Amino acid sequence: MALTLMKGSEAIAEAAIRAGCRYFFGYPITPQTEIPEYMSARMPEIGGCFLQAESEIGAINMVYGAAGTGARVLTSSSSPGVSLKQEGISYIAASELPCVIMNVMRGGPGLGSIQAGQGDYFQATKGGGHGDYRLVVFAPASVQEAIDLMAVAFDTADKYRNPVMVVADGMICQMMEPVVLPEMQDYKVDYSVKTWAANGHGMSKPHRAIINSLYINTDELDVLNERLQATYREIEANEVRYEAYNLEGAEIVCTAFGTVARITKSAIDDLKEEGFNVGLIRPITLWPFPYKELHDAATAPGVKAVLDVELNAGQMLEDVKLAMNGDQKVDFFGHYGSHMPTPEEIKEKLLSMREVL
Repeated sequence: MALTLMKGSEAIAEAAIRAGCRYFFGYPITPQTEIPEYMSARMPEIGGCFLQAESEIGAINMVYGAAGTGARVLTSSSSPGVSLKQEGISYIAASELPCVIMNVMRGGPGLGSIQAGQGDYFQATKGGGHGDYRLVVFAPASVQEAIDLMAVAFDTADKYRNPVMVVADGMICQMMEPVVLPEMQDYKVDYSVKTWAANGHGMSKPHRAIINSLYINTDELDVLNERLQATYREIEANEVRYEAYNLEGAEIVCTAFGTVARITKSAIDDLKEEGFNVGLIRPITLWPFPYKELHDAATAPGVKAVLDVELNAGQMLEDVKLAMNGDQKVDFFGHYGSHMPTPEEIKEKLLSMREVL
């Protein structure tokens, strides 16, 4: 298959189109503006709909409408823009609708910086909006993986009738890498399967589909929440994804996601040449988190500690500690505000840990 050199944001947009996305609603914000820019040119070419909304709030409510028809729909934004979408995301989750939300993370809090960040972990995995809902959250570590996960994201959203978020630090969307693009899917909404979709009614569909997230009757709201929680347990059982790297004979196991995991791998490779073996568990799904897989790797014979590396103040660290449940020592190394850690800094941290183990 032919390699194509593409910028991450443009590759992600093209991958969404090839996965059957025909509706895009968004609003420009650095460092993801090239996604709507690309969509504005491509969507008319393939008979899709691109619309720049008046705001992020408008965009997510347009997603709500399109998702209610059963169509494959995407929105993208960056950290503070995703914050504005949270009410709509909660509505979509409560209405049991599939959609994909792309968050190209930048430094924060507040307006922060326009450089790469990973400070949206809590927002993405712990429910940034109100109520007991969950998003499936994918975290690619390369442009190619972002492409590959886009089809998975749409399929997963459809399978569970639940919003899916893809979080990529700004570096992934701004860098260029050689990639292989998937074939174009001839995706059509199958209303015999998506019987819940609001697409009109008549002889073939005698009952009108109603999309709703408001339940005045508390018993009815209980039923919805029980159904949602059952869906989330099914997702936890079936959709955990992670990468295991260099775990054999590891003295320390690292955890990291996104671009930071690639930097951590560079440190691991350098240390291996120096006779110090370090492994890595990289969550690909930030939710559901690979708790068991990380625990098993970190408590294997010979492993003495875990080091969590992030581009934030230690947000995934809470899940790492939950995975350990006190069975292994956990340390943290990170920067905030888009100050990307270097392989040398990670190596220095790992060597300092080795001295006291």
